[in-house]
Amino acid sequence: MKNFLSSLGALWKELGLNQRVSLSLAALTVLASLVALTLWSRRPDMQLLYGRLSEKDAAVIVSQLQAQGIEHKVSAGGGTVYVPSDQVYRLRMELASKGIPSGDGVGFEIFDKGQFGLSDFVQRTNYLRALQGELARTISQLQGVRSARVMIVQPENRLLLTDQNIKPTASVFVELASSRLEVDAVNSIRHLVANAVQGLQPDQVAVVDHRGHVLSEELRQDPTLGTASSQMRYRQQVEDYFAKKIESMLIPVVGNNNAIVRVSAEIETEATTLMQEKYDTEGQVVRSQTISEDISNSSEAKTGGAVGVSANLPDKNAGAAAAATPAATEQRPSSVTESNRKNRTTSYEIGRVVTNVSRLPGTVKNLTASVFIAERGVGADGKPLKRTAEEIQALRQIVINALGLRADNGRSVDSLVSLQETAFQTEPINQQIEKIQSETRVQGWIETASRYIAIGVASIVLLVFWRMLKKQKIEPVPMELLAEAPDATKRALSTNGMLSPELLNELIRQKPANIGTALRDWVAVKKN
Repeated sequence: MKNFLSSLGALWKELGLNQRVSLSLAALTVLASLVALTLWSRRPDMQLLYGRLSEKDAAVIVSQLQAQGIEHKVSAGGGTVYVPSDQVYRLRMELASKGIPSGDGVGFEIFDKGQFGLSDFVQRTNYLRALQGELARTISQLQGVRSARVMIVQPENRLLLTDQNIKPTASVFVELASSRLEVDAVNSIRHLVANAVQGLQPDQVAVVDHRGHVLSEELRQDPTLGTASSQMRYRQQVEDYFAKKIESMLIPVVGNNNAIVRVSAEIETEATTLMQEKYDTEGQVVRSQTISEDISNSSEAKTGGAVGVSANLPDKNAGAAAAATPAATEQRPSSVTESNRKNRTTSYEIGRVVTNVSRLPGTVKNLTASVFIAERGVGADGKPLKRTAEEIQALRQIVINALGLRADNGRSVDSLVSLQETAFQTEPINQQIEKIQSETRVQGWIETASRYIAIGVASIVLLVFWRMLKKQKIEPVPMELLAEAPDATKRALSTNGMLSPELLNELIRQKPANIGTALRDWVAVKKN
């Protein structure tokens, strides 16, 4: 070991200044790389504890980790916290037992502590706050949503309602994690909030992103189709429905990606109300009938008595005597009256039919379809295999039946469906296979390179220093000859620095330290 160190020291003394600097830099770089690699390997494996945290929750979590002396790392603007992998689950359970993170806003944990003496208004306000907080937390879990806030407005409970049209509404503010949010996600947010609030309709929920775009405007349903945007949206939905319906029937027959279907729909956009009243004069019916009958009978018969003063006298005998005298009596006639009256009243009703028909907009008045189908391929002779006219007509009839078309206004059904067979411009299968293979190959190379990138970087560094060392020129070092050997010195000078094996052996014996310089000079002379 001592000899090795002495030889290394002697070699260091023989090197020039540039060589010493280059060798020192290379050694320091290698040493620094080894130290960095050692520190990196000893660094704990950090994994995600919580992500997409609010500033309040992140501050609470970091304070808890600092109190326990746990190593942690915060990134993504303070919204993401990393801890060692062996402590992730333990910390999550501990923080969850303390209600951390609480999320944006307050949820139903507001009712965990009993509060007495609160008014009904405060209780309803706390319930509304809790509902808003729970909805915001749920919406924040959707893919593409970083955070959310929900505001719900409910009509005030009153004993007497002055306006029956006041209904609850809601607004949702979302901060997106990407450039846009899918339509299905926006629609799910609307229905999620609407079903959580009593009496709230999805059309009364407004969804706004952090860029100020109203995401729910295109999803509002307009039953009256009063605006142009709602009319176009409804027409597009109808056309897409019928197009997908036809494609689902043609794809099993002609193959996937071998059929293109476009449907045009004519939509009724006007609301009409029809009232029709008809009378049937021939169909009279008895509505009511009244019959009244009045019968009266009367009769009167009287006999004669004494006439004169004697009839008025109270003496009965005198009256009887006067009655016995025929000349003094007078006979009165008798009368009989009889009447019979009948009344009959009959009311007739004329038959009447009243029809009220209300037609809302949205009725499909007419449909037309355009269909392209690909050819079957190429036959053995190199010519395309085309379908016969009967096969084309059969496919057209399938489309007609799927759309439910019927001849109207003098137009035949076949004229409403245009079906044409043509060759699709597609890449050959071989090219597609080669393209897929090349993409797969490149992806494999990228994955392999990512694994050995550290080794590659180290190799590049070593190669750079190796080239730097090769570019350094060897500085001639004067040979120190011993004073006790004048003959060897003279011979070296007489030969103009040309070394021979005998002279080299003599110089080595005189001073072993000259071996490096002698060998270098000898090799240089041989090359020249």
